[in-house]
Amino acid sequence: MSSKKVLPPYVCTYQGDLLAGVDEVGRGPLAGDVVAAAVILDPARPIEGLADSKKLSEKKRELLFDEICENAQSYSIARATVQEIDQVNILQASLLAMGRAVKQLSVQPEFVLVDGNKKPEWSYPCDTVVKGDSRVAAIAAASILAKVTRDREMLELDAEYPGYGLAGHKGYPTKAHIRALQELGPSSIHRVSFAPVKRLLVDFA
Repeated sequence: MSSKKVLPPYVCTYQGDLLAGVDEVGRGPLAGDVVAAAVILDPARPIEGLADSKKLSEKKRELLFDEICENAQSYSIARATVQEIDQVNILQASLLAMGRAVKQLSVQPEFVLVDGNKKPEWSYPCDTVVKGDSRVAAIAAASILAKVTRDREMLELDAEYPGYGLAGHKGYPTKAHIRALQELGPSSIHRVSFAPVKRLLVDFA
């Protein structure tokens, strides 16, 4: 019987206070922007309960969102648009959004930890951390800000683009979303470079 591998806690070589964590949300959906956040936590104002945003309830994420905004030394939320995703591909758009989030911090970091195994092209000393949103508090905080922001935006887009069910699936390729796309056709917020949307564009053309 196999057990799920648990990664050890991440130990950063940088020991100062200006450490930023950065993460993105929205690589998998067929619709909407990819959203990134960067956070520099304040050691004097610790935040309890930080974890991978996907493992938290919506209520807990909302509470932590406010607490992070109130207690972090600095935070920033940025994005890459649907048009940019279609132009440069989703990986490069995700890196673009993360780069923008860090650059927009009101307090510039001395070191950056990036969730995953890819990093933006920038001059910041940094390290990548696989599953960093479960191993690094600052990355977890960034993942919460990014997810709450994107989820809220999808609720707003659901009202603007009714019929797709965006409030429920947040743009991800669920059966209900694919069925709605087949019935209504892609909208202007759908990523035409993604195969399911691209195929439907041909059909509707």
